[in-house]
Amino acid sequence: MHHPARQAGLLILALAGVLAAQPFHPVDEKSFAGAVAAHKGTVVLVNFWATWCGPCRVEIPLLARLEARLKPRGFVLLTVSADEPEDLAEARKFLKESGVGGAWYRKDSRDDDAFIRAVHPKWSGALPALLLYDRQGRLAQTFFGETGFSVIEAAVERHLR
Repeated sequence: MHHPARQAGLLILALAGVLAAQPFHPVDEKSFAGAVAAHKGTVVLVNFWATWCGPCRVEIPLLARLEARLKPRGFVLLTVSADEPEDLAEARKFLKESGVGGAWYRKDSRDDDAFIRAVHPKWSGALPALLLYDRQGRLAQTFFGETGFSVIEAAVERHLR
């Protein structure tokens, strides 16, 4: 005899297990452009962050809600953690609690300077950093350092039109 409530409970537990184990995909100076290009056709906001960055921790839940609201219109948020490997469990917990979906990346480069130059030649590597790409995969706007959320939201909305 089937018990729909029990089956639903098992499904929820299975999904929770999948979310708990969501991996961070490594990205370096060679693979970064491909990670962005994989989402061509959507407006992509790449968020560089770390658990030790206070402004990042404020910004990420807002960006997660923005993605949830605008995803049906073709918006994707990609997060790239600059945390050390020993801090990735904390990073995973924070992203889950913040409701961040999509693919999670972690900076995995032997040469930080080469990674930073590959991302954007005018970026110092300081966090938070956001790069906004249009539907054609072209870099449309950058936000280096703390930026008002309404400014970010307006830029995303402009590119979704």
